[in-house]
Amino acid sequence: MKVEEGTFPGGPNTTSGDSDSALRSYFARKRAISLRSSLFLIGVSVLVAVVSPKLGLDLAVGGVLGVANMLVVMRNNERLVDGRRSRGIFAASNMVRIFVVAAVPVILASHGSWWSMGIYFAGFFTPLAWYSVELQRWYRRGT
Repeated sequence: MKVEEGTFPGGPNTTSGDSDSALRSYFARKRAISLRSSLFLIGVSVLVAVVSPKLGLDLAVGGVLGVANMLVVMRNNERLVDGRRSRGIFAASNMVRIFVVAAVPVILASHGSWWSMGIYFAGFFTPLAWYSVELQRWYRRGT
């Protein structure tokens, strides 16, 4: 029986040009979604504030923390993938972030109606929802 030793032929699936293009697209998408969702939420918060200033503030706070949360999550993931962050620190920082953003709506609701938490979470999850829609479009286009 004959046994061959060596490595499998072939190389990486992508070239460095492909990965550079994907990274540029990722960072552009990240900036665009942050800006678009911030502008959208500012406009909607002003409209809601006309009816109820407290609910407009809740929506604005949720939107600001939603954009900040999205950017922090993405940055933490980037650092983890690059090997600049250990898994333990990654997990600990995410736990702290989750507790902070979960405490804010409870504090806001304690100074008003309990359902203002829903307004906060609408603002909080808007940037993430827009990012997921934009990412699906990107995958469908294949660019």
